[in-house]
Amino acid sequence: MTAPNPDAPRPGTPGPTSPPKSLVGRYIHHPDPLVAGANWIALLVASSQPFYPLYVWWSVSDTVWPVFFTWLSTPFFLAVPWVARRNSRAGRALLTLAGIGNTLMSAKLFGVASGVELFLLPTLTTAFIFWRTRLFGLAVSAALAAAFLFARDWYGFSPIHAWTAEELAAFVTLNAMSAGGLTVVLGMVAVNHGMSRVG
Repeated sequence: MTAPNPDAPRPGTPGPTSPPKSLVGRYIHHPDPLVAGANWIALLVASSQPFYPLYVWWSVSDTVWPVFFTWLSTPFFLAVPWVARRNSRAGRALLTLAGIGNTLMSAKLFGVASGVELFLLPTLTTAFIFWRTRLFGLAVSAALAAAFLFARDWYGFSPIHAWTAEELAAFVTLNAMSAGGLTVVLGMVAVNHGMSRVG
């Protein structure tokens, strides 16, 4: 007769690989930690987007109607876990591509003087930390470089609203804090999920 293992889970207690019980937890759950991390970030971004107009109204300007166009990208972020459940690579790619699309659209809405292009930093970070190969990150880097070289005149210098210099300065502060905070969170997710590079 062997002694009971004190580290063994008790009957009825979910094991370490058991999916979470909450609805959101089940939606973003994935056995691959890279995919699970990408899913978590996607829902974090999607859940924060409804509050962005409020941040702009509070810290930048009373004119917030252009900000509502950024919600067009919300369904794409929300769809990342659903897509990843069917194809993990497609889900992770959708996270990065949705980030690029949202950032370039925001630059068209607010102008590059708003500092919104700073969100390309966390977007590029997702291309590197959620992939076991660096090839995708390098491809995204090349695509962003091409956008800067060939499309910046289109998306960045004719915003749909003429913001004042004071408003643009406040925009830069808001976007720098938001993009910086998201990049820090991405780093924490990478550390917590182990982000192994084994294949």
